[in-house]
Amino acid sequence: MAAKPRLPDELPEGDLDALIASSGIRRIHLLAWRDLADPEAGGSEIHAHEVASRWADAGLDVTARTSHAAGHRSSTRRDGYRVVRRAGRYLIFPRAVAAELLGAHGRRDALVEIWNGVPFFSPLWAANPRIAFLHHPHELLWPMVLSPGLARLGSFLERRIAPPCYRSTPIVTLSESSRASLISDLHLPGHGVHVVEPGIHARFSPADVRSPTPLVVAAGRLMPSKRFDALIRTVAEVRGRIPDTRLEILGEGYEREDLLDVIAELDAGAWVDLRGHVDDDELVATYRRAWVVASASASEGWGMTLTEAAACGTPAVATLIPGHEDAVEHGVTGLLAADDRQLADHIVDLFADADRRAAFGAAALERSARYDWDRTATEAFRVLASTASTDR
Repeated sequence: MAAKPRLPDELPEGDLDALIASSGIRRIHLLAWRDLADPEAGGSEIHAHEVASRWADAGLDVTARTSHAAGHRSSTRRDGYRVVRRAGRYLIFPRAVAAELLGAHGRRDALVEIWNGVPFFSPLWAANPRIAFLHHPHELLWPMVLSPGLARLGSFLERRIAPPCYRSTPIVTLSESSRASLISDLHLPGHGVHVVEPGIHARFSPADVRSPTPLVVAAGRLMPSKRFDALIRTVAEVRGRIPDTRLEILGEGYEREDLLDVIAELDAGAWVDLRGHVDDDELVATYRRAWVVASASASEGWGMTLTEAAACGTPAVATLIPGHEDAVEHGVTGLLAADDRQLADHIVDLFADADRRAAFGAAALERSARYDWDRTATEAFRVLASTASTDR
């Protein structure tokens, strides 16, 4: 009989081992713009690493091809999977495709493309099994990081050129709100966009060590789309009503100097701390000390810092955008704001009401238990295996 694609609900229930055994997939190549070792790595790179390491632990041969990361070897192994880092931020796209076509990375049974703004156009050159990870549209981000001309080109590529190429490729995204935006903004077919929520590492857990004074914590790459400049100004407004409020920002990025300029403009050096990169233990400790975790981001597929903090019992105040709408249950685990003024009002409201803040933190902790990286890896593989063909 002719080969027929499997559907996700026709695959075996249960653990990842059972799915792998029935799929015929043993070697997976993963194409990504950036590697976890990149100084500007963020949620997308964490997601790729957590999934790839679990696939490798289950016995799959996984190779991740990414761009060069300064100070790191061009080829290495991390947590069971191979990492190949060659070419720069732009040449990674044609060179990774050429390497796949020439077999430079060895044989593969399946391909996973991480579509992070600029696609690898895998449907044009790679047969099934094949999927793409796409966390959110990048329409708001292009003018923040590129010149006007290049921003228009990036937007045209993402909205007009790429989507028709991916209509028959399953897309894995992180949240229902991101799924809705991919369907409405990029016109991807709804039946092909699958939601697989991200997990939370077990190290994120609560402890009774809150800061004695009001503390807002934010974490992420220092880049325009995260709008840390707006968050600093928001906390300045909060301080007009709650004067002892402080802000700690964790993370590195090319916008650091601009943020230092904002801090100088507001004479905020005494209450804003740009802490840079911190290790895992210090990240957990900071989430535990925070009264709220905050995000003024303009675009997210999820909001990983918000759910990490939730697992530490810390409520969130964040912008009302796709991704955040799923990471935060408004009025239960935190508050979502339609604009920066409302963001400030929400922070003030929670700082002024210890009982409500504690109730939100408890609800956030309870809800965080549903997010598990093992489940994420299993369900992502389920979608990939659905594109494998077997004789029936």
